[in-house]
Amino acid sequence: MGEVKLLGAWGSPFSRRIEIALKLKGVEYEFIEQDLGNKSSLLLQYNPVHKLIPVLVHNGKPIAESAIILEYIDDTWKSNPILPQDPYERALARFWVKFIDEKIVRSLWKACWIHEKDRKEAMVEAYGHLKTLENELKEKKFFGGEKIGIVDIAGSFVGFWVGCIQEASGVEIFTEEKFPVLHKWKAGLLSCDVIKENLPPRDKLIAFFRARVYNYGTVRY
Repeated sequence: MGEVKLLGAWGSPFSRRIEIALKLKGVEYEFIEQDLGNKSSLLLQYNPVHKLIPVLVHNGKPIAESAIILEYIDDTWKSNPILPQDPYERALARFWVKFIDEKIVRSLWKACWIHEKDRKEAMVEAYGHLKTLENELKEKKFFGGEKIGIVDIAGSFVGFWVGCIQEASGVEIFTEEKFPVLHKWKAGLLSCDVIKENLPPRDKLIAFFRARVYNYGTVRY
């Protein structure tokens, strides 16, 4: 199916979700690490609008934005589908990926890094979004049912990155006591080989987040 390259960053949850999808599909690719503090000419060439990672380059044609890339991967490589076939179920999956990106990621990041005097309101917001996500999961093993789907891949931010951010910041929101269903899902997700083999080293990620606090003070969203 042609040459595949991925412009990404080792610690990015958005970059890693693309790697997970490619590995699930059995697609060979070249990973090109990007320094977002010194953006390469290649990144500026392939994503001149947002100048951000990840960018998937397939046969010389770039696709940006992780949620869009995930759908492109599923449309292009048919084995091990990550989106449902039913149109309604596909629409729901898209909705929850968008919810994770626009509500979960933003609110949790803000709650963990915002100044302490503003944290209470941010934590209430993050807690509410996590409860909404947990209620959607219900009794299912994964958001995709019995196998990992696009919502689970997008949700890997909750399953892995949130724990690292909490440890680095000293702020606890996503606890097993408050979110037992999501924590059961997390355990199942992280036990899957294709997931755990494509996550950044936990200690390295925590050290990266701690360095941001040390160098810049409390990190604002």
